[in-house]
Amino acid sequence: MNLRNWFLISCFLFIACGSKNNSTKAESKDVKYYECIGEIFHTYYRIKYEANRSLEKEIRAELDKFDNSLNPFNKSSIIAKVNRNEPVKVDSFFTEVFNKSMEVSAKSDGMFDITVAPLVNLWGFGFEHRDKVTTQVVDSIKQFVGYQKIKIEGGRVVKTDPRVMLNMSAIAKGYSVDIICRLLERHGSKNYMCEIGGEISAKGVSDKGKCWLVGIEKPIDDSTGVKSDIQVIIRACDKAVATSGDYRNFYIKDGKKYAHTINPKTGYPSEQNILSATVI
Repeated sequence: MNLRNWFLISCFLFIACGSKNNSTKAESKDVKYYECIGEIFHTYYRIKYEANRSLEKEIRAELDKFDNSLNPFNKSSIIAKVNRNEPVKVDSFFTEVFNKSMEVSAKSDGMFDITVAPLVNLWGFGFEHRDKVTTQVVDSIKQFVGYQKIKIEGGRVVKTDPRVMLNMSAIAKGYSVDIICRLLERHGSKNYMCEIGGEISAKGVSDKGKCWLVGIEKPIDDSTGVKSDIQVIIRACDKAVATSGDYRNFYIKDGKKYAHTINPKTGYPSEQNILSATVI
């Protein structure tokens, strides 16, 4: 989802939820709803929560910590150093996402694989750009793609091949929502909605005393982001919502569509007729 479409949905959410100073669910006059909006690791975030004070400083610090761990576009991050084979000890964020990635890879028989980064880069959707795509180049890169080629040992990532590179973006963004929700919980917030790059987790109710409302965009093949509409509105009380699609991040070359979802087994962009999928 691009930034323009996010603002379309966010405007709806703001209207549905009301202003932050009109809390009807506050337990005392000192408790009210706060809203925090910004950008982090090349995407946006919007967090609305009930608390007895603003937690914006703490939220930003947690997001910065996350960015310094798992953002492959941040050259000083842990994952960037791992990709450059520099000696670096991983932190708790990196370790938790890495372990969950290995679990999902095993359960999906390798269809989800964080070592697909060189192929994502090759096709023009990653943090680096490679040479012209050819069958030979794809085949050569596939030789060092595979989740079995990496592990964490002694607090460091160990590779069977130094050319192995990681990109956890497919799972890390959702995890960043989890860590912000954990922060809000630690500070006693019982009602909140956290959205980072289209990944959403909501608990309790909005300041209107009703379920949080989440708009799901209608999937339309349009890389410009000009065409946008809401497909459905979801009531998200104590729910998490994640949407992914191939209708924005793609390009057309020689009459063929190439989207950002890369199949690690074939080395090529996935070819299927599903434009978008939402999991609640």
